[in-house]
Amino acid sequence: TTLTEAQQEQWAIDGYLVLKNVLSKKEVQTLIREIDRLYRKHVKRNPDANPANGMDRRNLLPDSDVFIQLMDHPAIFDLFLHLMGPYIQLSMAEGIVRVPNPDFKGYIHTDGGPAMRHIRVTETSWPLQIKIQYFLTDVAGPNRGNFALFPGSHLRPFPEGDKPITPDTPGAIQLNVDAGDAAIFAHSLWHGPSPNHSKRARKTLIYCYSQMCFRPFDFQSQPPEILDRCTPRQRRLLGDVGENARAATYFYSPRDQAELMAGQKPKRQRRKAAG
Repeated sequence: TTLTEAQQEQWAIDGYLVLKNVLSKKEVQTLIREIDRLYRKHVKRNPDANPANGMDRRNLLPDSDVFIQLMDHPAIFDLFLHLMGPYIQLSMAEGIVRVPNPDFKGYIHTDGGPAMRHIRVTETSWPLQIKIQYFLTDVAGPNRGNFALFPGSHLRPFPEGDKPITPDTPGAIQLNVDAGDAAIFAHSLWHGPSPNHSKRARKTLIYCYSQMCFRPFDFQSQPPEILDRCTPRQRRLLGDVGENARAATYFYSPRDQAELMAGQKPKRQRRKAAG
């Protein structure tokens, strides 16, 4: 699975893509059940928390195998390899519930904090980092917790004056999507949540992929009990580069990196299996 010529052009010009029907209805239902379970646990553990804040749950992988399997979903992973190359890792897995809240105005930001805000790559460069947002609920119409963004802003400096930009700032658009759709976007794209004036919560998952030389966002490393539930490719995405790992391994990637990311067995393993 690769990008069409039109998608490649939109990615270079706008800094984002919307992909339709990435997740099946069954997958959406399963993921919603898991997110709802985590949300109930979140409310139970934080009885004094403001319910209008919803939930922002980081490092989802230990919570369910369905979150582990999503990290290299067959409908989307080849697109990441096409855009980013094979030397990548998973940096973040996040579940978000944005509940109706008339006081929330939304906000706009870039990813990676103030340092990465000043780094923008060219249209033909491999990205430093990409996020994918899986939409688990329909969002039809404005101000329903929509994902807001500024097309083409990934190549422009982010305004850092006294007046913040918001989802209402001229140039912003709010995405109308169906459950099962997904949006992928560059780290430097100006983006953020819109207000949710509807009567239902917006539920999404966000997975972040970066080049291997970056540190992960929401974990230092994954424990053995998580890695044991993963395929070899998933283990590599979580930073397991083998028993002979050393500090430079993350800069000078393992020889089997490209094959493993493509879902192939390393050559030595193929020869052994053939013999």
